[in-house]
Amino acid sequence: MKFDLQYRQKKPDKSLADFVDSFWVLQNQSSTDEGVIVPNGKIDLFFSKTPDNKFLVTLMGLETKPKPLVNQDVSIVFAISFNPLAMEYVLQRSVADILDSGIMLPNNFWKFNIDDLNDFDTFCKKATLQIQSILPKDIDNRKVKLFELLFATDGEISVKELSEKIFWSSRQINRYFNEQFGVSLKTYCKIIRFRASLQDIKEGKLFPQHNFTDQSHFIKDIKKLSGVSPKELHKNKNDRFLQFSLSATK
Repeated sequence: MKFDLQYRQKKPDKSLADFVDSFWVLQNQSSTDEGVIVPNGKIDLFFSKTPDNKFLVTLMGLETKPKPLVNQDVSIVFAISFNPLAMEYVLQRSVADILDSGIMLPNNFWKFNIDDLNDFDTFCKKATLQIQSILPKDIDNRKVKLFELLFATDGEISVKELSEKIFWSSRQINRYFNEQFGVSLKTYCKIIRFRASLQDIKEGKLFPQHNFTDQSHFIKDIKKLSGVSPKELHKNKNDRFLQFSLSATK
């Protein structure tokens, strides 16, 4: 079947670009009966409304493997898709404990309530002001530069090169990733590289484009993160493979 999902995305104010990838809203999820969510390197905060008007707030950890999109008992979802840097400076917590899963947060988190799901633009403004009010004045520039380089190179950069460019030891960088996100830097780079490869695969470029060692490693990595070969991912039958995170908590 063709999905009847209604999806809208909005980019954040420039002042939040290091911390927020996007705001988005999803409706009609309950109309789907199949689909696969693939990793995108982001951490999502969901504000959801159920058909019986319950308000839910859910924080999802990083995704490292494909997950089925199952029917969920929600009528609408507003979400903030965070860049990893936001965990320390916005949410002020590690997400290593919720890798490939999630947790429920208090339903008055950041003073949001069910009425905030009536208008997406108003929601984005409120979330923007909230995040701006939380951000500290002092932010470790090494970490800002770290993610700038990772995203600018689509993960095609070695730990050694990162270390030299940001003046932070390789050991400290890997410890930071494992403690904050529950994955190694190498694993995170694979996710970012996979995300960058999706557009190439969509265009029919079924061979390595992003510093993969060879064709066999390319196929292996794509299959691990999407569940299928690049050829099947290119077909994307019925728009099954979705690039935003939407997954139930364990």
